[in-house]
Amino acid sequence: MEQLKFVLPSSSSSSCYYSAMAVPLVIPASSTLAFYCKTRGRLRPFGITQSRLAIPQRTDLLSVSAIWDALTGGGAAREASMAIRQGMQLFRQGDVQGSLDAFDKAIELDPRQKAYLWQRGLSLYYLSRFEEGAKQFRLDVAKNPNDTEESIWCFLCEAQLCGPDEARRCFLEVARDPRPVMREAYTMFKDGGDPDKLVSTFLYGKENEYFYAALYAGLYYESQNDSKSAKNLILAASQSPYALRSDDYMASLSKVHCNYRDWHLS
Repeated sequence: MEQLKFVLPSSSSSSCYYSAMAVPLVIPASSTLAFYCKTRGRLRPFGITQSRLAIPQRTDLLSVSAIWDALTGGGAAREASMAIRQGMQLFRQGDVQGSLDAFDKAIELDPRQKAYLWQRGLSLYYLSRFEEGAKQFRLDVAKNPNDTEESIWCFLCEAQLCGPDEARRCFLEVARDPRPVMREAYTMFKDGGDPDKLVSTFLYGKENEYFYAALYAGLYYESQNDSKSAKNLILAASQSPYALRSDDYMASLSKVHCNYRDWHLS
């Protein structure tokens, strides 16, 4: 989930986070800060007023946590930030229940976090808690109605509950994704489509495009209860050059998915 996000949850605060490592920053509206968030390999500025705080180019969760501490003065918000970071690390390591426990702890410490914790929705999916997962993704899309991937993951949860046809009837519609691969994936899930065509379209494209095409084509097959096709594509995604080299949270997810399904290369 690499797409950059900027959300204004209320008139008294603003929230800036980037989804590849999304730790929300709840900032007083009067703050004079600009953030440089790394997304798709380059830095992009978010200006709020005049002053600027530059984050090193290799932005990581520790940097974001440090900004959070500076803005909030530590306390519960700092502990919540640390819990989110811990949850993400546990998920990457394959401890999905541990990750959920950490995300829930973050919400207890700072309830504002819940509307932005799409990572929690992913953990709920792998724990087969599909109703809670769907609620998490719907809550997030309500705050940020431009998130293609959370719309898709809501569908994936609801397809497990009531079948893909019924899930498609209440599909969460969002704004146009700037990434061609995710626009095609979104249309496939929303209207029905051919997962193999999605993969072939991006087979010789950028490494990250092929990864996302294979991952979401496999997830589409899983929603249709075609586990054989899902296995082939998600294994391919998890072993792709992008997944092997990237620190993208979704690259880790592809590996977690295969481990949870006990899928291995022959």
